Amino acid sequence: MKTTFQYDHYIKYDELKSELEYFEKTYPSLCKLEVNMVTQEGRNQYAAILNNEKTGAPLTKPGFYLDGNIHAGEVTATMTAMHTLDYLLTNYGKDKECTWILDHLCIYVIPRVTPDGAEKYLTTPYSLRSAPRSYCYEKGGIRQEDLDHDGVVRMMRIPSKYGAWKIDQDGKMTFRSPSDVEGTFYDVYPEGIFNDYEGSENLKREKAEWGLDFNRNFPLGWFDEARQPGAGPYPLSNPENKAIVDFVLAHPNIGGAAIGHTSGGLLLYPPGTRPSKSASSLDIENFRKIADMGAEELGYKPMNIFDSFMRDQEHYDSGALDDWFYQSQGVPAYTMEFWDVSTKAGVPMVYGKEEDKKEGLKRFYAVWKWAQENAPEYCMDWKEFDHPVFGKVEIGGMDFKHIVQNPPEKFLETECMHDTKFNLRFMKALPYLSVDSLSSKDMGNGLFKVTAMIGNEGFLPTNLSDEAVALKKARPVTAELKGAELLSGKACEELGNLDGYSATQTGSFYGNLTTFANGKARKKVEWLVKGMPGDTLTLTVKSEKAGTVEKTLVL
Repeated sequence: MKTTFQYDHYIKYDELKSELEYFEKTYPSLCKLEVNMVTQEGRNQYAAILNNEKTGAPLTKPGFYLDGNIHAGEVTATMTAMHTLDYLLTNYGKDKECTWILDHLCIYVIPRVTPDGAEKYLTTPYSLRSAPRSYCYEKGGIRQEDLDHDGVVRMMRIPSKYGAWKIDQDGKMTFRSPSDVEGTFYDVYPEGIFNDYEGSENLKREKAEWGLDFNRNFPLGWFDEARQPGAGPYPLSNPENKAIVDFVLAHPNIGGAAIGHTSGGLLLYPPGTRPSKSASSLDIENFRKIADMGAEELGYKPMNIFDSFMRDQEHYDSGALDDWFYQSQGVPAYTMEFWDVSTKAGVPMVYGKEEDKKEGLKRFYAVWKWAQENAPEYCMDWKEFDHPVFGKVEIGGMDFKHIVQNPPEKFLETECMHDTKFNLRFMKALPYLSVDSLSSKDMGNGLFKVTAMIGNEGFLPTNLSDEAVALKKARPVTAELKGAELLSGKACEELGNLDGYSATQTGSFYGNLTTFANGKARKKVEWLVKGMPGDTLTLTVKSEKAGTVEKTLVL
């Protein structure tokens, strides 16, 4: 896939800013940049608006939302979002699909939701959830620190007669048996220092100082810190989160969303705070059909968040952006969990239930073997280190950032290309208005009957989902006729919602393929007008989610 920039490394803020500014300067009629907000450290949260201005303003077209990096360390998602943006602009006018999309749709891309968090992640050895801002910090315990100054925080094993780990006959760390009373045993923690150590306190990990989790701070399903760590003091308390919600509400044409995360190789779809059986069966069927395209392009597993992803369906995680999109706005939204090293290593992750610890250990060593064979530069065997508190310890293991959380750079472009292919297919599933015909019949005495056939050519309905109807978020399609005196019919007719072809029922009957029932994707509208031959009438058909179409008629 032809792109302007290379996708063989993870870009820092200055490079991201430079690339976005390049696209705006190079494609001024196709790309506009907005600054959603300025972070605490002075970086911009950018939104790129991709649209061919010559074929209509952004809000007159169906809109698609794409983002990345709600979580600071999930930098793959910035790269996949930038790849889609890059591919569309670079190939406009050369590739039929890219040209159609930017002529007929408006694409909104927020490639890095947390610029401060991603910069900390990319420029230091440290990991963090969302932003480098102190939140509910409790000092005391082992705190991550790059003790050997190799640029990576790895594992640290500390000899201890109280330890629950041991080394087996093959030299691998394994669980201590209940009968193990002799030998060398270990505690295993992140490489780091110990704060407030008094010599008698039991070892523990220090609670993360940068504990904010942006994907627990959206309004739908928000719970406080006692229930949900990282959620913030109140919904949208993080300016980054508020800027996202404000942006979406300011662009009501958005009809689909792809939200970028890592890792696991999953396409997660809502609802995430209640069982999928509580949602419309048609909504869930449409979610699955779109997710199947993602499975084809990415090889990922489609999964409902609540039914299949959540381990605890009583104290479930929530306050996420995908749920806010669907369960408060009625917009179909997917969380893309990029990169799946566990499956590549032959021991896939298990979701929706507690996993046996032995299976987790098996997976660790399978991933370690895969990393040694495919990205040995990110692996380090155990080596001794003189710890200022614990004396002789050993440090070793993988660079989690570039093996588990994100792909090694050599695998990044492939991930980006597959995601772009899915994004383009998802974009084309949006509802799309058309005026199939507009005609008049001379009734004599200066009277004319004007007839319009109006349709939705897209897969999704103009209301996007039954959830949107239940939430009273769905706006009707309208047809407005101007240029003549109306004798019957309204100047602006409300047509309600138009189905997409997703509502058409197909299958086989006694061995033959058949369409059992077509979706109600078209409506006829008629007016009686008074005019003269040669008069020009203008019909404007509008849908908040499916765009605006204008057509003229000469009587």
